[in-house]
Amino acid sequence: MSARQTQSFLIERLKEAGLRPQGKHGQNFLIDLNLLDLLLRTADLGPQDVVLEVGTGMGSLTSQMAELAAEVVTVEIDARLFALASEELDGLANITMLQQDALKNKNNIHPTVLQTLQEKLAAHPGSRLKLLANLPYNIATPILSNLLLFNPVPASLTATIQKELADRMIAAPSTKDYSALSIWMQALCDVQIVREMSPTVFWPRPKVHSAIIHIVPNAAKRAQLSDPKFFHEFIRSIFCHRRKFLRGVLVNMYSEKLTKSQIDELLASFDFPTDARAEQLSVDTLIRLANTMQKRLAS
Repeated sequence: MSARQTQSFLIERLKEAGLRPQGKHGQNFLIDLNLLDLLLRTADLGPQDVVLEVGTGMGSLTSQMAELAAEVVTVEIDARLFALASEELDGLANITMLQQDALKNKNNIHPTVLQTLQEKLAAHPGSRLKLLANLPYNIATPILSNLLLFNPVPASLTATIQKELADRMIAAPSTKDYSALSIWMQALCDVQIVREMSPTVFWPRPKVHSAIIHIVPNAAKRAQLSDPKFFHEFIRSIFCHRRKFLRGVLVNMYSEKLTKSQIDELLASFDFPTDARAEQLSVDTLIRLANTMQKRLAS
């Protein structure tokens, strides 16, 4: 199967089934076999790995993962494509196929996906979780972000995503790409853009450039956070108003719990200028601010 995911093969196979790629599901197939190999090499799968794939497609990447990993859990939202992939992957006993949306809603991974991962990890004591996927652009952010809240934390996440999204993950403060996603990823992980990719390596061709991203959770970084879930919600909230003065944003966020003078007292310990904005603050500073805020709220 792996040697057949070329444009000509996909066109013919889908034509036989009376199907066409669905833009609403982000169906852009990676047809450069060298880049498929690069994805696999980057993920560095082994017999101790349980792998999550979101977007089974025709199962080309899935079948290669199954040769290397203990288990593969692959999710496909398109029922017709799911049926085709089932034919291609028939007989591979270590693949669990789920025909459903990978997300419960905009910001949460579907419980069935998470439960299946837990079951497969439990069936292989000592195993570790990895993500490897050609991710549909429209769900890449919630999938990558929320997997970092999963227990156990994945060993790595390797995926093709929109280049613009990859740039946001590694962005520095006071730049246009710096966002809550930048801080969340950098606070918890080491993030690397492995390869930039033009639209020509996909079929159908997307309108934007893509990238292979490799994300490795860092236990030492994570240990700096008092509560990762609180931190996640905190930075998302303050970046809803990234260009407003930080003091005003915090006053509005915690108006029912803290007074303005208490907010001022907290900020004074950081020696922020009065016109400080969230988008100007470093990842380390925002970690300290979130930890301090959580402690203050609990007191």
